[in-house]
Amino acid sequence: MNDQENVLPGPQQGQTPSGAWNGHGQTIRTPASASSSNNTYLMPTSPSKRARTSRDSYKPKISRTCGQRPACLVNASVTYCGNNQIYAFGGFDQYTDEVYNHVLKLDLETLQWTLVDNYGDIPGVRMGHTACLWQGSKLLVYGGENEHREYLSDLVIYDIKTSFWTQPEVRGTVPKGRARHAAAVYDDKLFVVGGLAGTDTYTLDEICYLDLRTWTWSRSWSFIARFDHSTWIWGGRIWVYGGLGPDMERSGELFSLDLKSSPAFRSVSGYGLSESTQEKVGPSPRSHFGQYNQHQHVPTGSSGYTANSSSVQIRNTSLLTKPVAPGAISSTKFISGPNVPSPALGTHFHVYSSGALLDFVTPAGTIRPSECSLSTLELNDQQWQKLADGPDIFDPSYRWHYCAVDENGTKAWLLGCALESNDGAANFEEYLSDVIALDLREYGLLGNGLSWEPGTEKSKPSAFNVHPPSKSNRLGADLACMFDRHPESGSGNDFVITANREDAIEDEGMSPSSSMTASSQGMGFVDASVQISPPIYVHKLILQARWPHFNRVYNAQMSEFHSRKLHIDEPYSVVRAFLYYLYTDSIERHSEYCPSLAQVAGLLVMSDVYDMPLLRLQCVHRLSRELDVEHAAVIWERAGTANEEWLRRRAAIYCLTHWGRVVRTAGFRSLSRRSLIELHEVIDVDGRVIGGEELEVVGGFGGGKLGFGGSGSETARRRAKAQGGHGTDEVDDNEIQDDEGMEIN
Repeated sequence: MNDQENVLPGPQQGQTPSGAWNGHGQTIRTPASASSSNNTYLMPTSPSKRARTSRDSYKPKISRTCGQRPACLVNASVTYCGNNQIYAFGGFDQYTDEVYNHVLKLDLETLQWTLVDNYGDIPGVRMGHTACLWQGSKLLVYGGENEHREYLSDLVIYDIKTSFWTQPEVRGTVPKGRARHAAAVYDDKLFVVGGLAGTDTYTLDEICYLDLRTWTWSRSWSFIARFDHSTWIWGGRIWVYGGLGPDMERSGELFSLDLKSSPAFRSVSGYGLSESTQEKVGPSPRSHFGQYNQHQHVPTGSSGYTANSSSVQIRNTSLLTKPVAPGAISSTKFISGPNVPSPALGTHFHVYSSGALLDFVTPAGTIRPSECSLSTLELNDQQWQKLADGPDIFDPSYRWHYCAVDENGTKAWLLGCALESNDGAANFEEYLSDVIALDLREYGLLGNGLSWEPGTEKSKPSAFNVHPPSKSNRLGADLACMFDRHPESGSGNDFVITANREDAIEDEGMSPSSSMTASSQGMGFVDASVQISPPIYVHKLILQARWPHFNRVYNAQMSEFHSRKLHIDEPYSVVRAFLYYLYTDSIERHSEYCPSLAQVAGLLVMSDVYDMPLLRLQCVHRLSRELDVEHAAVIWERAGTANEEWLRRRAAIYCLTHWGRVVRTAGFRSLSRRSLIELHEVIDVDGRVIGGEELEVVGGFGGGKLGFGGSGSETARRRAKAQGGHGTDEVDDNEIQDDEGMEIN
């Protein structure tokens, strides 16, 4: 069969784009055709469907909403409920102090706000409550406070499909009414943490849960005193971050409680007794779970709805001692660091995604635009990473009031408004008029379905175990046992892949004779001087199922269909890591198949070449999290080749921050001449290299503007001034004090 009779869509056989990367920063050109007698087919280094073009740097877009826009509510609940819809409930107007129980819906496709007609047991007005999505179509609304500033302890359920409210009859000891608490749904349980309570308003330090299968409340345990905080579940633990403590202090401390080790968190053992004999709570066990109402008054808000008086609690103001929550409690306090956001500056929004805590530091009157940022705290190793600077995301002329994230953890939305209207009038922030949508995958976040989580099927063995692979599922572990095993071993491998030989092959103990030139192998497609790697034995069925480009090429039944051989014009270690990914869906560190970030950077290029977005996302995620001095320059170059502008900019900043170390690495010296010039041109035209005392002045030895933390101490500035340091001769003591903490470019 003639090869030229089976032309595939896209580039012709043997052709490569002018800028195709071969793994060494060089362009490879191959002959335009070859006869069918060749026994190996050279995989094209360009995608078969389309060629990617260079993408502009990603910046989220601000959009103006329309319809029945809500007032700028305070302490309302804003929840993403699927189907591109956000629901807002309750809250109070910051100008009129009117408390609401309205249900509003924002369609994220049309950007239309709608006041939803709702029916059933409509709850009273409230603010400071929580609303958690349950079973994909129900909102569990718990607690809050009404217009009389009385704390509520009821649970009401809103069915999104029917717009109908119901109030279940609950059992057990109903916890104290509270507001500005945090809640999360896990394993058909609604966990409630902290909040404000009591007639004198004190900070609760307790945790409890409602079993959603039996509608039974657990007892309350002592955990952590917080309000206005965030909580989420990851790895079988409940996590708490942010908010304020009993003394109104903002803390950068992360708390977690193990929910797996104690039977107390699996089911409620009994109903129990009230924690205070003077505490009158909702459903009474003596009335067969009927409603128990306090009849001091029946408050009615301006909305016309009657508040749920059955949920209003009158309690003894004395604090009763509670047992400490069962299960291991751990905490980590972040004091300072190059990427640790300051909890005291700006408006923070904390959400969970992809095994990490996201911290949006948004513009406010207490923070400069340059100090805003998007950062993540990786829960696995508890390391902070700055994903983007504030000017790359936020417009300083806007203020953001609420944040919501989708169930997959790949998209987030901030709701707010501009400081001024289009005609220049102030006080335009009466409405939630604007929304900014962020694609979190652009910042290297995998999403909740792809990120590793302890205690799940994707268990994490040692990173250097050969089999099973780290962070892969059971099927991937079984397939990995057959990867690159000689057919005579019974592995069933029926296809051979070769790649470009690397010098490291001999260092790994392979015989030089195991790698031969292309001419000696009869590979007419490949340059005769190219050293061919040892064979990699694979299953063609797995490649067809997992690699669309290979499937198209193989179905064309060209020469490789008959010879069962294929050559990929990339480095051997990169090709091996790529094939291993096809077997296991994993690019995690592996001593044999993916030993370093150099292979991951090569995989990023291959994901772009062969249009594999999932592999691309995993590469960006790992490279951005594990960026180091040794590989920073290589990652920068490969990110540019793959048109991954966000990662390229991140790597460039890292290179400039650690320039003295980066230029001494083998990765930097391996860059092509063109790449070296481009990397130097990243520096501003007025940029210069500084060192010694001057570097200490601007914070290079211990500060964050050029490395690790602040902008240099006043003592260092004075010493540099006394020694005639550049740029400090005309700076007096008052100027030094005023400029302390200011950004230095």
